[in-house]
Amino acid sequence: MVPSVTLNTGAEIPIVGLGTWRALDGQVTEAVKAAIAAGYRHIDGAFVYNNEHEVGDGIKAMIDQGVVKREELFIVSKLWNTFHVPSLVRGACKKTLSDLKLDYLDLYLMHCPMGAKVWKTAASYQTQNWCKQSKTSSNLVFSLRLQPGEEVFPLDEQGNLIPDDSNFVDTWEAMEALVDDGLVKAIGVSNFNKDQIEAILNQPGLKYKPATNQIESHPYLAQEKLIDYCHSKGITVTAYAAMGSPGRPWVTPEDPSLLEEPMIKSIAEKYNKTPGQVLIRFHVQRNVTIIVKSVNPKRIVQNLQVFDFELSEEEMKMLLSMNKNYRVFPMPWGTKHKDFPLNAEY
Repeated sequence: MVPSVTLNTGAEIPIVGLGTWRALDGQVTEAVKAAIAAGYRHIDGAFVYNNEHEVGDGIKAMIDQGVVKREELFIVSKLWNTFHVPSLVRGACKKTLSDLKLDYLDLYLMHCPMGAKVWKTAASYQTQNWCKQSKTSSNLVFSLRLQPGEEVFPLDEQGNLIPDDSNFVDTWEAMEALVDDGLVKAIGVSNFNKDQIEAILNQPGLKYKPATNQIESHPYLAQEKLIDYCHSKGITVTAYAAMGSPGRPWVTPEDPSLLEEPMIKSIAEKYNKTPGQVLIRFHVQRNVTIIVKSVNPKRIVQNLQVFDFELSEEEMKMLLSMNKNYRVFPMPWGTKHKDFPLNAEY
């Protein structure tokens, strides 16, 4: 059994979940099946990952085989930036539910506070699989086309996200209606800073507090203030990129690597664990939910084997001391957006 964290709705979210970002076509379904067979009950996805139909195939297969019941699973997805206009929220959620072959989500997150314009590109626009990389104004930017001519990272000529006219507080109100209508059990946010969460909490007529804030966090980006703030408000935190996302497309040989850090390797050797397991355990002991992505069945099992050892208080302090506010997801395409979340202290 994987331990759980209690949401402010009273629901239980397993503290370790399977991430599904950037898995190649044909691999996601098998990864989901392997994870559920290994004991995972928390599956994290998003519209923008462009693979929710495959995630849904894996979930359906395991339910149909009697391996798990739907009510035993905790399924998370995210509302993408181009659907922030309130009238688009319900349709985006229903698209996700259709692809996942589910009647409801356990948790639906606003993927980012930055609303983006729905934009159709020229038919000649070229892209490759998950992302296209290009250099614009010295920043690496990413483009993803889901349908011919449809762009989910609408960027201007300077590589900046093209904003819509939405306000994330209004988007939140539209998401609250999804709870009322039974399409989702709980709603939350992702990549929000303290002030943006406060804006939601302080809006008149608030019906549902955010249940979770999903953020990048690892020893290079400890996020202590933001995590403490969220916990003080009864908002759970989920960490992504907990191992530093070593497989991200824009990684360079000069980038620091958590998995190669001598301190982390030394701790791992002490407990006869891998550096990755130490990094997962780091968050478990912070009462932070963590999603870890893998399509390797052996690694999927390995990532759950973190409940038979405990880091000492001194080791936790050592890991926290590695903080350098280093982000592997700096969102360079969003820096000019009015709701860019990463300029705040936390």
